[in-house]
Amino acid sequence: MAFSQYARASGDEEAAGIALKTYRNILARRENPKGKYSKSVPGTRPLRAFAIPMILINLVPEMEWLLTPEEVRAAIERCVREMTGLFLDGTRGIFFELVTPDGRHADCSEGRVINPGHGIEGTWFLMDAALRTGDRQLIGTAVDTLLSTLRFGWDEKYGGIFAFCDAEGKPPQQLEWDQKFWWVHMEALVALAMGFRFTGREECLEWLRRVHEYTWAHFPDPGYGEWFGYLDRRGDVLTPLKGGKWKGCFHIPRGLFLCAEQFDQIADSPAV
Repeated sequence: MAFSQYARASGDEEAAGIALKTYRNILARRENPKGKYSKSVPGTRPLRAFAIPMILINLVPEMEWLLTPEEVRAAIERCVREMTGLFLDGTRGIFFELVTPDGRHADCSEGRVINPGHGIEGTWFLMDAALRTGDRQLIGTAVDTLLSTLRFGWDEKYGGIFAFCDAEGKPPQQLEWDQKFWWVHMEALVALAMGFRFTGREECLEWLRRVHEYTWAHFPDPGYGEWFGYLDRRGDVLTPLKGGKWKGCFHIPRGLFLCAEQFDQIADSPAV
């Protein structure tokens, strides 16, 4: 994504080549992303990861200027089909992080993992994809899923969105399950602003206010502005480190920019 956008801005043909080659490699390895480095044992329980179509559906538009219209359409359609057909649980209305190849839920810790942040982020990726075709039904599905995920993943006792949950309410295996992450809340603000813009649903606005209040009360550093990345369940800062392997200068600037775009559209819309 970065090489693509850098090449587009600078005209650097080498960067464009790297972006396209990397994209082709991702597609070639989508069924077995880690290859020989996979920790799974051949012949044991096979699982597919939601992260792959969820990331690809956002990556493809950023690569669009390097791809043919047919490639773009086919890739997005496949991602939508997998996200809504394999990973979306129709009863609970939430995305499962790992499912069997045919979309069933494996009765194990991995098979019960719910990653609210991924699910929330995936909903606005779906909304963005739906804009291309004017698919109002897909927008409705995405907003329904967004709201279900927030209800499922919200910490009613201390506020904020859990990092991980177990679909059946059993103890999650992730030790950081009850932490509150910066990117999850940023993506929730984007998704809720987008959902309200497209549907005008009052519940989106109510959740937007709730997430906004929690986010701005806990994550920004009052002295220096940049956000802390990791809070404990009670909302206290776990580490003052502002950057690291996972927290870079990506989610916050992108999220704030996208929120501003949604608010501008809402303000200009006579229907909302």
